Amino acid sequence: MSASMHPSRRNLLVAGGASLAARALGQGPTSAPRAKRVIWLQMAGGPPQLDMFDIKPTLNRLHGTLCPQEFVEGKRLAFIKGRPTLLGSPWRSYQVPSTGWTVSEHLPHFASIAEHTTLVRSMHTDQFNHAPADLMMFTGNAQPGAASMGAWASRELGSLNPNLPNYCVLISGGSDPTGGKSTWGAGFLPSQHQGVRLRSTGEPILYVQDPAGLSRPGRRAGLDALYRLNRMTWKQSADPNVRSRMEQYELAWRMQSSVPQVADLESEPAHVLKDYGVTPGRASFGSNCLLARRLVESGVRWVQLFDWGWDLHGTSTGDDLVDSFPKKCLAVDRPIAALVRDLHRRGLLEDTLVVWGGEFGRTPMNEARSGSTRLGRDHHGGCFSMWFAGAGVRKGEVLGATDELGYSIVHDPVSVRDLQATLLWSLGIDPYSTSVRHLGLNRRLIGPTDEGRIMHHWFG
Repeated sequence: MSASMHPSRRNLLVAGGASLAARALGQGPTSAPRAKRVIWLQMAGGPPQLDMFDIKPTLNRLHGTLCPQEFVEGKRLAFIKGRPTLLGSPWRSYQVPSTGWTVSEHLPHFASIAEHTTLVRSMHTDQFNHAPADLMMFTGNAQPGAASMGAWASRELGSLNPNLPNYCVLISGGSDPTGGKSTWGAGFLPSQHQGVRLRSTGEPILYVQDPAGLSRPGRRAGLDALYRLNRMTWKQSADPNVRSRMEQYELAWRMQSSVPQVADLESEPAHVLKDYGVTPGRASFGSNCLLARRLVESGVRWVQLFDWGWDLHGTSTGDDLVDSFPKKCLAVDRPIAALVRDLHRRGLLEDTLVVWGGEFGRTPMNEARSGSTRLGRDHHGGCFSMWFAGAGVRKGEVLGATDELGYSIVHDPVSVRDLQATLLWSLGIDPYSTSVRHLGLNRRLIGPTDEGRIMHHWFG
């Protein structure tokens, strides 16, 4: 294809009312943004806040005693039956020098970044099973089919680099999140806004490279022929799905050269690889963190990391607080700290919002499913912890509080809707007016009512 063909394409689409370039630019922020980019570190399965960031001395002292009756009476729990015993943390904790926070001994590297973060101990959700909680967290709806936060950001803000996806997804821990691809889907938005799954080893994006034996000119000629057919269909029908397909094919072509460059972790200096704990060619959460930094540095708007393995029920050595919890912390603590320090050192933390959390928290009671003697906690949506760094977030502060046993919120509750409204606002997107007409309804990330509050006090 000659370069002279490109202007005719653009002119045709402009004449039709929306050029590919204009679509790539998005709507733009509606207010002054705090953040240009988001990196979300999701500990999939529900990390145990009572063993990590919300340590409870009273709970530890009462370990093994029956829990208060009101903890279970009339309550829906995933697996706990009867009246269980309280479960103090089996691990020691330490005080972070820079902030005075008490955190798990298995998070030693967190101390180096605590001064950059705000810790919120009063998150809550009305979902207590993984898939609905995943979907509620990321799409604002506990049922599949809604658009994810990253897709909304892509639609509203457009691209910072037309040669890369606006929204990338990286997965570790051996399993996808229980909510599946819907957690990063476009839902009712045009499909080019869905998350693109990348890998930190091997071929970065599956099925994008040319098949063996097909030359680059041959592939380009085939795409041009397909473009002309899609263009004819779009002119006849004005179907937005056809236009999305045209954009996706063109992005896939550009990604064949741009993505391998960004995903080349071996090009990083040895000291950076060591800081993240990364061995090139070996997939890990650490390699995903390093790739996340390279992606936002290259212009990707939203990078979503999922690390499975935090569903610590205590039914086996693979999901208990004694064997599994230290291993999970070991896998994530160092690279997360390296990521925040790296972003700060490069000046990217000023306008990149880093989010850490899970879909819900864990109970202060021991699950003891089917008489298991291992230690584990059931799902708990009543309270959990998240932390945030960068993009003007207040530094070194704890917001919100739970009771002495870690069962209920006693100060400054923050709902999933509040979180969603705040994240959109931080990107310069009005969470209340931003909507899409779908099946006769005005669909918004924060739902049909204005229950989502912007947490202005999280920011300095």
